[in-house]
Amino acid sequence: MRVASLHSDNEETSGQHYVGRARELGPELAAAAEEIEHRRELPEPIVAALIERGLFRLLLPRALGGAELCPTVYVEVIEEVAKHDASTAWCLGQACGCTMTSAHLDPEVAREIFGGKRGIVAWGPPGPAEARAVPGGYRLSGTWSFASGSHHASWLGAHVPILGSDGVPQLRPDGGPVMRTLLFPKASARFVDIWHVIGLRGTGSDSYTVTDLFVPEEYTVLREAAARPRQPGLLYAFSSSNIYAAGFAGVALGIARSALDAFVELARDKIPRGAKSTLRDNNVIQAQVAQSEAKLGGARAFLLGSLDDIWREAAASGRL
Repeated sequence: MRVASLHSDNEETSGQHYVGRARELGPELAAAAEEIEHRRELPEPIVAALIERGLFRLLLPRALGGAELCPTVYVEVIEEVAKHDASTAWCLGQACGCTMTSAHLDPEVAREIFGGKRGIVAWGPPGPAEARAVPGGYRLSGTWSFASGSHHASWLGAHVPILGSDGVPQLRPDGGPVMRTLLFPKASARFVDIWHVIGLRGTGSDSYTVTDLFVPEEYTVLREAAARPRQPGLLYAFSSSNIYAAGFAGVALGIARSALDAFVELARDKIPRGAKSTLRDNNVIQAQVAQSEAKLGGARAFLLGSLDDIWREAAASGRL
């Protein structure tokens, strides 16, 4: 089931051709799934295929060579990838969420970080860290975990509270800490292999540490709702958190679609022990499959429909 989008029917204008690119990649992803699981990272041929199709640039501003997709189509791309491999879809969702930061950077700095083919950023949630203000920038020390996609990234980010030169935390008017995202080359960090897990093994979500690293002011962005982007696109009225929530919901939709399709395929010929007919002929199974289809279709329609409604309202008001 596909929800009709508000956007142009022309595929090049609407971005639907990116959904097609993701779909074309499906067999290659499916064939690499076991290797992804075993290696606990995306193999280089898969990373190269994602780069070639522009799938790391889905949310990058057009002015910087990106697709700048609307959230609805973006979620459809992530969903399509997740049907074939969840780790790959999660890494894409994480990396694309990071590219939202580019809209807040000086364009030349954004091009340096995101402009090359391997302009991929990874980061983890805030950890035990601090950044002390110094002339021209900040001295950064800390550790961050769960940096999904860090194995194939070229840059890292760190979300951190800012200290003044006197070591006193800087505070917002409401009393909360001033938070910034600091961006720096991956080579500046030390990694620890912590990602020994059951699910999403291929994301390589390891831990990284930097000590007393100088990060220039222009390689940082303020993490506040009031921070105004430098890029004019409507997409950048959305926060990274908005985009992460929608994108990872797309991962869940793709996993659910794949699981349900696999069960239906199994049910066609599977005869349970002690039974005389296939699962597909069982009335209870038929009812449960129908209910599952309805739940999945309803969840998908609600997500994509809500994103289209939000997009429409943002277009009318200029803000969320």
